[in-house]
Amino acid sequence: MKEELETSDPAERPRQDLRKRLKAYALRILKLYDSLPKSGSVHIISHQLVRSGTSPAAQYREACRANSNADFISKIEGALQELDESDGWLELLVDGNYVSEAKLRPLRDETNELISIFVTIVNKVKARKSK
Repeated sequence: MKEELETSDPAERPRQDLRKRLKAYALRILKLYDSLPKSGSVHIISHQLVRSGTSPAAQYREACRANSNADFISKIEGALQELDESDGWLELLVDGNYVSEAKLRPLRDETNELISIFVTIVNKVKARKSK
């Protein structure tokens, strides 16, 4: 696959690393979805989670092809909203006793790390834009 090839451009590496990380995150969400019951309220939560949890990878890919800083920020902020929504669905799975806190802790930690990365990206682009 093209995105798994190492890039020789050092400036391109962080973009590729984040792309891989978001793809791995989406796959973790899909595996969680596959492990959960397909009936009742847990199914409703997990269905919403799979939608919001796989979206950031696609939105980041779109952001990398943005036509302007405003377009880039818009797509990154969209991914940020989806990550925050995903954390909410993960929280409901724990609070509803559908999945243990211990099992979801690594995924919630990754969600929050990704949120921090996206907030930093938005802030840096906005700061650069205002100069």
